Amino acid sequence: MKKHIQHTILLTVIAAAAILIPTVLVASGVIDEYIAGILSQAGVYAIMAISVNLISGITGQLSLGQAGFMALGAYSTILFNTILHVPLPVSVVLAGIVTALFGFLIGFPTLKLEGDYLAIVTLAFGEIIRVVLVNMKKLTGGPNGKSFNTILTMDSTIAVLTITAVLVLIIVLVQNVIRSSYGRAILAVREDEIAANSCGIPVFRYKMTGFVLASFVAGIGGSLYVMLIGFIKPEQAAFTKSIDYLIFVVLGGMGSMTGSVLAAYVLTFLQESLRFLQNYRLLFYPVVLILVMLFRPQGLLGTKEFSFVNAFEWIKSGGLKTLPARIKNAFSRKSRREAE
Repeated sequence: MKKHIQHTILLTVIAAAAILIPTVLVASGVIDEYIAGILSQAGVYAIMAISVNLISGITGQLSLGQAGFMALGAYSTILFNTILHVPLPVSVVLAGIVTALFGFLIGFPTLKLEGDYLAIVTLAFGEIIRVVLVNMKKLTGGPNGKSFNTILTMDSTIAVLTITAVLVLIIVLVQNVIRSSYGRAILAVREDEIAANSCGIPVFRYKMTGFVLASFVAGIGGSLYVMLIGFIKPEQAAFTKSIDYLIFVVLGGMGSMTGSVLAAYVLTFLQESLRFLQNYRLLFYPVVLILVMLFRPQGLLGTKEFSFVNAFEWIKSGGLKTLPARIKNAFSRKSRREAE
């Protein structure tokens, strides 16, 4: 019980630090407006990476339509706030619920499919969403898009604080779901549907649970995106955007939430740092993917999660003292293998 309380306090402190440290650095001017903007955008992409990982990594179903759910979340937030005059925080939550509802409606007929067939169908639904948004000109602004300036657009400190806080909350929510009985059932379905079904697990229901939760997270990501950028157009629902989010998951590791978040931040900052290459920087993603597939096909973390609790226990047990000896032994074994 005492150890459980220690771990809870540790995770609370780390979560608070993850939210407050970048906010304080931006507010004090240590991080300038440009870097703060990249930091906020990376946070939104991390939320989208979690959404894709929920359906592709955790549930084990390949979906190429998450950008469509993101666009739905963005447009829903605008409509709730500007037309129905719902307060902005409530609009974000309602947008997530609306997107989850659409996820249920789309998932009901499609989740009976598997593999490439499911990917093609979800890609088609994403394109349907994009075309509908283009043609609903009175509500969406048509192909020209719709502007939506909020305090997140104008104040980088508030943007970093809000997006980082929502990201941390989503990570906590998803991790708790995965560790629950529902999450373990979803993982069982991912590993072997036939075995899960024979154990009495309703396969379709848990596939739907993962798909709806992933849609909800994508809707929240879309809400934060339009609040940060101040503009949205139907092209954000294009399948190429879904591919971008899938790249974060593949690089970070299918099934690893911390890996997806890390990959989203790393790739976003790397892409901005290569801006001097102009259009040639678009070659960066394909090159990275090729290298990952060749040398680390399971991604940066594979299916593993970085655990602050395990790291704390390792340090507490004197792991840092034995680290130099372990590194020396590892190099010694490598040298012996090369000599043989």
